[in-house]
Amino acid sequence: MPDADARFAMLDEAAIAAAELRHDPYDFAFVEHALAPALKEAVLADAPEIPNRGSCALTDLPYGREFAAVIRDLLSDRFRRLIQQKFDIDLGATSPVIVVRGNTSGRDSDGYAPPDSKHEIITILLGLSREWPCERGRIRALRGDNRNDSSFEFTPEFGRMLMFRVCDHAWHGFLPQKGRSVNLQLCYVDSAWHVKEEYRRHSVGAYARSVPLLRKVIDYAPRCLVRAGR
Repeated sequence: MPDADARFAMLDEAAIAAAELRHDPYDFAFVEHALAPALKEAVLADAPEIPNRGSCALTDLPYGREFAAVIRDLLSDRFRRLIQQKFDIDLGATSPVIVVRGNTSGRDSDGYAPPDSKHEIITILLGLSREWPCERGRIRALRGDNRNDSSFEFTPEFGRMLMFRVCDHAWHGFLPQKGRSVNLQLCYVDSAWHVKEEYRRHSVGAYARSVPLLRKVIDYAPRCLVRAGR
């Protein structure tokens, strides 16, 4: 268990603490450099590879020492306390789930934009894309299911962090794009059971995408079916 009082090895505590809490269209905060740009090459060299596109449970992915140091910071009690203070919320009874999402296939990402599961309390997105030459595909805080109606957007480049309180109108997504993108998602969820369920679901999905025929079915299935059970 990480020491709650240990200083972060990788995260910029001052930048995260200073991030303004905004309320349109829901409670969120954005950090331009939650990870210092100087860390980019070392962390990305040790980051997990995402085959094709989709999301993978962190527990299923190999990664190196520098990336592991980022994960330790994110899972620490110190980081949890920062988030609690930011959103004025008690996360003591919650458990963390981490998945890594990416599109390395060169095909369009669909940009599907639903609210998160009712079991999720706070969601943190951390950009891991090396660069962002694309005109589209920025992650957006949306006012509804219209992906063109956003109050805020950012490119998921290395070190950029979006934190938001999950609610029934916490829509977020992006316009379809073909650029290579990778981001990490940490969710504080309401039960250890849901942690196991989320990791199981992502593991099954990753396996299905590794089978060419099943991957074609998933690629062309309506998003509402792919995300059934959320």
